[in-house]
Amino acid sequence: MNPFFTPYTLTPFHLIHNAHIAPAVHQGIAEQMAEIEAIVANPDAPTFENTILALEESGALLDKVTTVMYNLLSAHTNDELEALAQELSPVLSEHSSNIMLNEGLYLRVKAVMEAGADHLDAEERMLLEKTYEGFERAGANLPADKKERFREIKKDLSQLTLQFSQNNLKETNDFILHLTAEEDLAGLPESQREQAAIAARERELEGWVFTLHAPSYVPFMQYAERRDLRQKMYEAYNTKCTHDNEHNNFEIVARLVNLRRELAQLLGYSTYAEYALKRRMAETPETVNALLAQLIEAYKPTAQREVAEVFALAPHEPQPWDFAYYAHKLQKQRYDIDAEMLRPYFELSRVKQGVFGLATRLYGITFVENKEIPVYHEDVTAYDVFDADGSPLAVLYTDFHPRASKQGGAWMTSYREQAAGERPHVSIVMNFSKPTDDKPALLTHGELETFLHEFGHALHGMFANTRFKSLSGTNVYWDFVELPSQFMENYAVEKEFLRTFASHYETGEEIPDELVERIIASRNYNAAYACMRQVSFGLLDMAYYTLTEPFTADVRTFERQAWLEAQMLPPFAPACMTVQFGHIMSGGYSAGYYSYKWAEVLDADAFAYFKEQGIFNPEVATSFRKNILERGGTQHPKQLYRNFRGKDATIDALLTRTGL
Repeated sequence: MNPFFTPYTLTPFHLIHNAHIAPAVHQGIAEQMAEIEAIVANPDAPTFENTILALEESGALLDKVTTVMYNLLSAHTNDELEALAQELSPVLSEHSSNIMLNEGLYLRVKAVMEAGADHLDAEERMLLEKTYEGFERAGANLPADKKERFREIKKDLSQLTLQFSQNNLKETNDFILHLTAEEDLAGLPESQREQAAIAARERELEGWVFTLHAPSYVPFMQYAERRDLRQKMYEAYNTKCTHDNEHNNFEIVARLVNLRRELAQLLGYSTYAEYALKRRMAETPETVNALLAQLIEAYKPTAQREVAEVFALAPHEPQPWDFAYYAHKLQKQRYDIDAEMLRPYFELSRVKQGVFGLATRLYGITFVENKEIPVYHEDVTAYDVFDADGSPLAVLYTDFHPRASKQGGAWMTSYREQAAGERPHVSIVMNFSKPTDDKPALLTHGELETFLHEFGHALHGMFANTRFKSLSGTNVYWDFVELPSQFMENYAVEKEFLRTFASHYETGEEIPDELVERIIASRNYNAAYACMRQVSFGLLDMAYYTLTEPFTADVRTFERQAWLEAQMLPPFAPACMTVQFGHIMSGGYSAGYYSYKWAEVLDADAFAYFKEQGIFNPEVATSFRKNILERGGTQHPKQLYRNFRGKDATIDALLTRTGL
């Protein structure tokens, strides 16, 4: 009765239990190995069809079950599932190595590559090149002893990245700030008090509970007048995974960094960054460092002035837990605007209408809720997505609110990727402010931007129109994948867009023009500081992954030195970002965090083109869809962008957008 063993179109979440996962994983491994053995044993000469395509289409069952397991680990986990993932992770890593280090299979792939690709179309050539390069990068050319070490490294990395993420989630969930006195809430808006009261009731406590999840933590740091409580929250957040307990990540960080360096050096690269960037638009560490240096030169003087102006409001020696509080006060002084003022106009159901409506206006697609589609949690809503001609395009799952079983942050993922004859099933997961007892979910403007960001990723997945899954949707270079998402954020400050949905949840009054003007006027508030913060993360990432020798330093000391040039706030000695920096340690952005700034150059340039032609221009939108969103990884991203824009992007549009 294992649901994974029965063919299905829609993931049957209502039938799937943890007990089904391990048997399906083991069966999936067995089936794929039989498929691999059949490819290797084929007596016919290797061809694209009997080798590359056969490999591409292998492992359907395993892909089905691991997709569900890993997605639920992030979106709706529990102790049993986490233990199961730890048990299966080395098994899956070993299986992957068994395929990529299979000499017979590699020789067939190599033979197809060496035979030439003149008879193949462009997409087939790209799949061939990606497959062949994948074997090379997975150690297929290594001698036997180094292959074995490569295999061990991959297994260790798979376990350590899981442990890193699980430790971070547990540390986040383990801390609460429990308040029982009304005066301790001074400065906090009603919405935050209501959310905190609900959080307390959920834990069967009196008073109010604040947590380290973003919808609780971020507003607390902006509004709470009790400086000692802001400090307590800041210290708790910034020392996650540093404590002397089973969730400490210091040793895991050192092992991850060293294992990645060793893996790269086994393959003949001097650093992990060199290895990783071979498959990215930036191509070399020197290019990345040049971009970061260019951004520091352009933004640092303004960022220093912005921070000084914020801290000028503080009547005491400023500390990092003061910045958000006084930055909010200064923003209110200058623009008479803050997040709470905007919440009544960003009721979640109306925001959904606005964001979905934007896609309809740009691309003609429509969204119809379908309660018959199974979901993995009651918070999740499923939609059928139809193309402009009425044909089925995709399935979209939306999951908006925080819970203890969900990782922090926001992301897009897929439960089924598009390929010829199969429409994609895409999910966007976020951690937005919850409804209260007497109010619906009311978002901040920042949460609107996050929604647009993840929805941009979703469009990339839903519009995918390729033959092969491994080239589909978001299967592109890491420094290109953020273009569609960051592009969509631009609409958050466009009058014409905001007026399509932003109305007061009680009165129905449209968002006033003067409030929209204040949003636009404040869009670049502290933009240089925000840029330098991102650059500091990029510097830290590159510092770890350009190491040529084993990492043996104290993590905190290394971190402070690595990002010193871009740090704008006073240091807090016990803090450590690295041990909770999932992007670069466990989330796929190792030697790739610069991608956000790289893609920001692209998205500013792309949206400047839309602004020239009209932000809802259907011809430009169609070009963006056809040349960027549909094509996935079927061409080099530089060529995809040129196909859309007619030229390469420069930093000019970004500097203009941010007022520099």
